[in-house]
Amino acid sequence: MKDAAYEVVIVGAGIIGAACADEFSRRGRRVAIVDQDVVGGGATAAAMGHIVVMDDSEAQFSLTRYSQRLWKELSPELPEDVEFEKCGTIWIAVDEEEMAEVKRKHDFYGERGVPTEVLDAQALQRLEPNLRKGMAGGLLVSEDCVLDPFCAARFLMQRAQKQGATLLLGCSVEQIGDGRVRMADGAEISAEIIVNAAGAWGTDLMPELGIKKRKGHLVITDRYPGFVRHQLVELGYLKSAHTLNSDSVAFNVQPRRTGQIIIGSSRQYGAEHKEVDNAILARMLQRANDYMPGLADLTTVRAWTGFRAATPDKLPLIGRWPGDKSIFLATGHEGLGITTSLGTARILADQISGAKPEIQVEPYWPSRAAKESRQHEVTGERR
Repeated sequence: MKDAAYEVVIVGAGIIGAACADEFSRRGRRVAIVDQDVVGGGATAAAMGHIVVMDDSEAQFSLTRYSQRLWKELSPELPEDVEFEKCGTIWIAVDEEEMAEVKRKHDFYGERGVPTEVLDAQALQRLEPNLRKGMAGGLLVSEDCVLDPFCAARFLMQRAQKQGATLLLGCSVEQIGDGRVRMADGAEISAEIIVNAAGAWGTDLMPELGIKKRKGHLVITDRYPGFVRHQLVELGYLKSAHTLNSDSVAFNVQPRRTGQIIIGSSRQYGAEHKEVDNAILARMLQRANDYMPGLADLTTVRAWTGFRAATPDKLPLIGRWPGDKSIFLATGHEGLGITTSLGTARILADQISGAKPEIQVEPYWPSRAAKESRQHEVTGERR
């Protein structure tokens, strides 16, 4: 491959990279996307595809809600294979302590214009009769959606290509910076803007980012239409699946248009191999069976894993990297990359073009990671 000049080179063809390619191409930029694998590989292929509003922080809520709106605006253009469905999410409470969290979430969302409904035990059982009897209730967030993330990434990339973007697959990137992208075979591409959208592998190019790989498992069943009607997530997920340093599992199931059910979820730090971990898988399935006993009788088709890019504060890195005016980041989304892909691409393109963003973007600026990296360097020197 000979040297070629572009305005924007995006490293990573997952859903974040595909969304960025689509957004920049739509704005008339000359774009190239580089990936060593396929479109929608990596964490995208290992994701459930839950378009969900989250409330761990105001910044997380803002980005997820904004992105969800962008997905809904795009939904009429999505092809059938993306399987975009507005099924809603039910956050499940097993006891009165978790029902207090239901009420808190209900108030939080209501104050910010997100429609929700508090469900008592009877209403929950009526909506999801295959749940274990005796649950305390739940919170229905009716505007949450699901989709097929692999097909969604492919759609966004194909649309970018129709707008003139160049897709370069099978190309392993070795180094980025100073307006150059160097491949492992020595070839280079020049660009005014380089977007690191390589997810969990973004630190291979920039170790100073402080992103950690978080391994996750998923299982998909055969077709059982109607067995699960909403995305179901235990409220304990907020405590167990988002711990920062320990392995965890949580009940999280998703209905697909095909009638299949995706079962999650797990999180592991320090697991570098992509093979299925049978011990973690067993824990995850047992957790699912605890909430929905009938799952144990269903036939599973496949189990797989992926690595998500996690930051210490659970917010992505979006924007210019201090110290190199050519590098911009779009990474660190962990389990919310599918939801926040469109919002990430929009605010990154707004920042580069000088347009006023629709939401406050300072919480996602990479300068916070750069500051932490410098602090670690100083601490290391003193030691």
